[in-house]
Amino acid sequence: MDRIQAVRLFIRVVDFGSFSKAAADMGMGQPSATKLVAQLEAKLGSRLLHRSTHGVTPTEIGALYYAKCKLIAHHVDEAETVASLLQSQVQGDLRISTSVAFGRRVLVPMVMRFMRAHPKLKIELSFDDRYVNLVEHGIDVAIRMGRLADSSLGATYLGLNPWMLVASADYLAARGTPVQPADLAAHDALIYSTVQGDARWQFNGTLANKKTARQKSQLQTVVVKGPLRSNNLSALLAAARGGLGVAALPSYVAFESVRSGAVQVLLADWALPVQEIHAVFPSPRLVPAKVSGFVAWLQAELGDNRWMQGG
Repeated sequence: MDRIQAVRLFIRVVDFGSFSKAAADMGMGQPSATKLVAQLEAKLGSRLLHRSTHGVTPTEIGALYYAKCKLIAHHVDEAETVASLLQSQVQGDLRISTSVAFGRRVLVPMVMRFMRAHPKLKIELSFDDRYVNLVEHGIDVAIRMGRLADSSLGATYLGLNPWMLVASADYLAARGTPVQPADLAAHDALIYSTVQGDARWQFNGTLANKKTARQKSQLQTVVVKGPLRSNNLSALLAAARGGLGVAALPSYVAFESVRSGAVQVLLADWALPVQEIHAVFPSPRLVPAKVSGFVAWLQAELGDNRWMQGG
């Protein structure tokens, strides 16, 4: 028995003085309404209503119970109103999880703009390069790179994260400039230990066929080695700027250093694999407005490629 429904029905029966009118108001059949009130009386062990040919009236106990039920129904309605309001408005607490580099360089300024647009929102921003269980850690939304595994989580595609190959002028002066991916086997690689195949770098380029004047895609995989391996992109950028080797980095990490001349882009005609960017949340159903609003905001922000350039 649904106790709240039974209480609401009992109130309607007393208000209308009729099972049939109460049942119609509740959108159920009269037999079901009669049965539900009978179950409620059995649960309480008391008769709540007098039934007669003239209608239905509450007993003494029923009148007292009616007064309490009206108060309960009011509080339930009030609670549902609050829940609906919170569900439909961008307010309350929003817990966001993201990787360290992307969070610090890209997400923080976006979050600040979102907060200014929604002053009733309080945000907790967590940085972690490890996989975070959203449910266990109470995370409302996580920003994740790479292809998603199948799961019961909700997810929204946000865009692509391109990568580039860079090295400093000092390093290239000492070791030479690679002109094709295979040349990297003889260079010192600064290896990101989380993605991009670890020590196997994949490149996609175009190869011209002189006989047909056609361009076709060409894939190359190079096994690299070097003096530094790290799961921190900022550390790899610092090493590349310091002349320690060649690094494969996301554009948003390397762009400012490329613009300042601290590092140079290598193999510009060859593309490293891009990563998909997704917003992930605990469930695809009944997504709160604070989450859906933030995700929609990110889609618009990341749709402008300035974020890849530190803008």
